[in-house]
Amino acid sequence: MQWWKTIFRLGVKELWSLWRDPAMLVLIVYTFTVSIYTAATAMPDTLHNAPIAIVDEDRSALSGRVAAAFFPPRFAPPHQIDIHDVDPALDAGRYTFVLNIPANFQRDVLAGHQPVVQLNVDATRMSQAFTGSGYIQQMVSDEVNTFVRRYRAVDGLPVELALRLRFNPALERAWFGALNEIINIITMLAIILTGAALIREREHGTIEHLLVMPVTPSQIMLSKIWSMGLVVLLASGLSLAFVVQGALQVPVQGSVTLFLTGAALHLFAMTSMGIFMATLARSMPQFGLLFVLVLLPLQMLSGGTTPRESMPEIVQHLMLAAPTTHFVQLGQAILFRGAGVDVVWPQFLALLLIGTLFFVIALGRFRRTLSQMA
Repeated sequence: MQWWKTIFRLGVKELWSLWRDPAMLVLIVYTFTVSIYTAATAMPDTLHNAPIAIVDEDRSALSGRVAAAFFPPRFAPPHQIDIHDVDPALDAGRYTFVLNIPANFQRDVLAGHQPVVQLNVDATRMSQAFTGSGYIQQMVSDEVNTFVRRYRAVDGLPVELALRLRFNPALERAWFGALNEIINIITMLAIILTGAALIREREHGTIEHLLVMPVTPSQIMLSKIWSMGLVVLLASGLSLAFVVQGALQVPVQGSVTLFLTGAALHLFAMTSMGIFMATLARSMPQFGLLFVLVLLPLQMLSGGTTPRESMPEIVQHLMLAAPTTHFVQLGQAILFRGAGVDVVWPQFLALLLIGTLFFVIALGRFRRTLSQMA
């Protein structure tokens, strides 16, 4: 019992050290509130209120129908401008799209000719430019065909495809963005907090005080793991309750308790990785550079941003050794699809094994570092 009491008291010391570090406290609050809200509501690949202007040189019924086809939420209400204002408006960045409808447009369409409609695009807004160009082309074609036929035709196909969208029927991007950001932030803060705690002790000289006390390296390491892991776990639960389910109104399909249990196993692995990285770095700037090199592959190749099936097979096999891959799988299964233990137990087992391996490796490196300091 004395061994565990020592770990508990050392962990409490870590919590007090974190409480006296305002920069870390601001980082925790920001990432679990503003960062999640921003990731859910500001998706760059969506077309939302794109600014568009129309140069109507025809002033006909058909050109009016085309102009009226653009409305929120995909496009902002279109502005009518003169042909001479196109280049200055695009140079100033006031519009992403400028549609130029030529003179005699309706007459040429009814005569069976093929008039040319010019679409000017500000390609510096790459995501909106790529998506919006296809939308505008389809919308102009639909309005012209409807005007010529005098009715909106619906082509009868021999096979009808019935779409049934599960888990996200309205295709709300905020649902995916919020929950996926929580998964990424848990990984990020688990490494930062434990690594910064160890480097902070080294910079302040308190690690030498621990070396003369009757404590073992495993006790020092376990105290940092449980204390920093507890902070991230509590912040994750509060963020799920108040930011995701409260402010963003994102429904969580599965058990939050089950997800937090998986997060605890993931934190065990990532905090061990954070301590291992802190033993390699000699200062916080070095730790920050090493952190970037490690975090980006973990997040980009774990399956949270893009499906693992779209990656090369060798990358898929290599990333099975990363805890983020299994955490993303269980997080999406529980939060998105309402999966239970019978579905995610392989990911739980994988996280436990990987976490144990990371802990043993980090403990060995930590002991060598302490022996060198002694």
